Amino acid sequence: MCHSKQLTILQMNDSHAYLELHSEMFIEHGTEVYRDAGGYARIASIFKQVRKENPNRVLTLDNGDTFHGTYPAVTSKGEALISIMNMLEFDGMTAHWEFAYGPKQFKKITSMLDYPMLAANIYDKETDEPVFPSHTIIEKDGLTIGVIGVAEHIVDKTMPPHFSKGLYFTLGNEELPRIIEQLRKQDQVDLIVVLSHFGFPQEVKLLKEVDGIDVLLSGHTHNRITEPVIVNDTIMIQSGCHGSFIGRLDLEISNGKIQHFNHQLIEVVKEIDPDPQVQHFIDQVMEPYREILSPVIGQTDIALNRYAQLETTMDNLLLESLLDVSGAEIAFSNGWRYGAPIPPGEITMNDLWNIIPTNPPVSIVEITGAEIIQMLEENIENTFASDPYKQMGGYLKRCLGMKMFIKLENPNGMRVQDLFIGEDLVEKEKVYHATFVTVQGVPKKYGKNRSNLDINAIEALKQYLEKKGTVSPELRGTVELV
Repeated sequence: MCHSKQLTILQMNDSHAYLELHSEMFIEHGTEVYRDAGGYARIASIFKQVRKENPNRVLTLDNGDTFHGTYPAVTSKGEALISIMNMLEFDGMTAHWEFAYGPKQFKKITSMLDYPMLAANIYDKETDEPVFPSHTIIEKDGLTIGVIGVAEHIVDKTMPPHFSKGLYFTLGNEELPRIIEQLRKQDQVDLIVVLSHFGFPQEVKLLKEVDGIDVLLSGHTHNRITEPVIVNDTIMIQSGCHGSFIGRLDLEISNGKIQHFNHQLIEVVKEIDPDPQVQHFIDQVMEPYREILSPVIGQTDIALNRYAQLETTMDNLLLESLLDVSGAEIAFSNGWRYGAPIPPGEITMNDLWNIIPTNPPVSIVEITGAEIIQMLEENIENTFASDPYKQMGGYLKRCLGMKMFIKLENPNGMRVQDLFIGEDLVEKEKVYHATFVTVQGVPKKYGKNRSNLDINAIEALKQYLEKKGTVSPELRGTVELV
């Protein structure tokens, strides 16, 4: 008779380098509520308490989007977080936005970590060899666990070219069965965990295609899953974003099978005592930046957040600043998911860097009405494709100065029903003047006479707030479902 074994899995996903306590949005009783949450020192306290309760029975994994997203991370090209992450004692990670610094820098970061970067789906273009280990085997209290990594596959498809220089990314669905078979038959593991940054819809499809996975830790789409999803006998969880939540999955395992499980989506509440040692390191990291990030630039009458698919108040503020500095008719930006909310009240420089930490130049382009429609159709498909593997966006592209009516259920290329620029129906042959940030705002294949203004996004936001004093970038119904 085989005695059951206990294992606790702790998940952190999409923390986006939010080192400290920050504002977070919650939906309670049907309304938006804002309160402070998160910070790696509080996460460390959670980890330590769970490990104390379950010695040598805790597996701690990071789904990535960790080393990018705030000013200290971007300024140091991710290196400011290395000591802190090592103190959290992860057993492995996978990645997405970490590639923003280029593969060479990310490899430097991973070489300094005490735990492996795992990705079964990243290859060297010249040699076709894997760039990172596909998996690792971990022993916990007599259990042998195989952990397989799947990185975000859109890095070489929709993101700036320097992210993936010399690399190519696959879906990982063809690699997984081979690795699972090896882990089961050769390595005789008791449990297989997939650590993924693929995205919730994509991972559901993946699990329908691939057998033999016991647990899948999901990332990328910032879902707050309060009850695990079961797909093809696999337990699947995802735990929000910005380090505001930690996922906890307690397993009872015998005869190579999970017999029972219990799940908690743990809010990293302000009341948790920060771990003193980790907090000390965070204070050291933040100290050089306090003076830069603390100034108050303006005020907002309404909460600014980025938690909606079609339009958000936070992105409306960004786009208003682009229109103001450029004099263009319409503005576009990427549908980013990251960026901690800003409740009504003061807006600081730190908030501006959280809105757009890449701080790209403000760009302008001349683009025809027909190109705008084609660009929007392409973006809608990338966001809402019926085949999850073809979903390659974050949220829908952010737009201002226009209004479009769309039918999501229509086939690819047939969703935009009407498009108004200003108050007038778009003219396909007419050339419009647009402003944007990043190649995701307006991809290079669209428009002509593209150029960068002599101002970056952060300065455009700062100038706009200083001019306005108080802003209220309400939702305008820019995208309407019909």
